[in-house]
Amino acid sequence: MTGPTRDERVELALELLAHLEADELSLAEVVDRIETVTTDPTLTRDILDTAEMRGIIDRDGGRIRHNRGGTFVRFESQVVQKDGDFDCRRCGASISTGHFVQFESGELGPFGSSCIRKVLGRE
Repeated sequence: MTGPTRDERVELALELLAHLEADELSLAEVVDRIETVTTDPTLTRDILDTAEMRGIIDRDGGRIRHNRGGTFVRFESQVVQKDGDFDCRRCGASISTGHFVQFESGELGPFGSSCIRKVLGRE
């Protein structure tokens, strides 16, 4: 089984950034979210550059401002819970219920119940 292509990972990360609920985050906080899609530093830089070019974010030194377009993740319809034996994509913890975000470009997860909220900027 092969994973998502480079372009698919970029689109998934861009969609995640477009759905963040925080108006402003540190660069480290944004990279933390991107690392749920990829840990490749070159791809992370490309994602940040593309997000800025597409107007999803504005960079100001070490701060990232989110250009919100009313695109929040709707937990009731876009987050699906699945039971199984998973490792959280954010913290690595073993979880029995995985939370997966359904984006147009693909599915992102699994996450534990607290990490899904952190990834989406609800905490």
